Amino acid sequence: MTTLLRQKTRQIHWPSQAQIWHKIYILILLMLGGFIAASGYVIFQVPHHIVAGGLSGVSIIVNSFTGWPVGLLFWIMNVPLLILGFFQLGRWSFLWRTLFAATVFSTSADLLLAVLPPMLPQWPLTNDMLLNTIYGGIIGGIGLGLVYRAGGTTGGTSILGRIWQRKTGRPLSQVYFYSDGLIILTGALVFGWEIALYGFIALFISGLAADYTLEGPSRTRTATIITNQPEAVLQIIMEKLGRGVSYWPITGGYTGEQHYLLYCTVTRPQVQELKHIIAQADPTAFVTIGVGHQALGDGFSSIAKETS
Repeated sequence: MTTLLRQKTRQIHWPSQAQIWHKIYILILLMLGGFIAASGYVIFQVPHHIVAGGLSGVSIIVNSFTGWPVGLLFWIMNVPLLILGFFQLGRWSFLWRTLFAATVFSTSADLLLAVLPPMLPQWPLTNDMLLNTIYGGIIGGIGLGLVYRAGGTTGGTSILGRIWQRKTGRPLSQVYFYSDGLIILTGALVFGWEIALYGFIALFISGLAADYTLEGPSRTRTATIITNQPEAVLQIIMEKLGRGVSYWPITGGYTGEQHYLLYCTVTRPQVQELKHIIAQADPTAFVTIGVGHQALGDGFSSIAKETS
């Protein structure tokens, strides 16, 4: 009996220190992202009824008729969607992160709406609709980007979008365009078409800000080089820039002649030097420079660090 108990004890896999810190990091991202998104929503969108899609937009519409708190409305509407997502998507990790982020967002929104107006001498901060649209989109997008980095979402139309994509095979961006577009148009019927136009701008800016926060700025460039002197070109790239190069023999489609295709990845500041040294090694080389959003691995950011 004692031996069996010891064997069962050995089978328990306790989380390592790295795993514990990773969980804490995820929770911090979800809390920070949910709070920032709620701040942009409350300060810039809610006072001016800027409906930018999603359940946050639906909450503004329902609030205008009922007066119920927008954060509470957002959370209540998320519950059935989370249940639906659990059965349709079947991912525990995604669901607990989404539930946590949605709770932080809704709680922060209602708390801020209760606390900020008495504290600020002017509420809202500005009556300029374009400023409210731009800053609401930027701040909200930054918050959503942090939530996405943690592997979660704030729920709502993102859950419906993923389910619809699985059922229909349509691109996720197209699904979001339909769902958010319909919500914004509903807002237009309630608050007017001008508000809807601002809503589309806020939705667009929010998407850009979320993508930028999630993936960061474009920091790398890729070079494709067609040359007849592969050894000379790759040697000078490795010596001068310290970058690895891959190459393959290729056949020209028009001439049928044999050439070599070289491929390498460099940082953005290295592009000019790359072109200069290629011209030294082979002035007749054909070079194309592409934009690489992110490079992970030897000589760049660690893939283990980026995914931790």
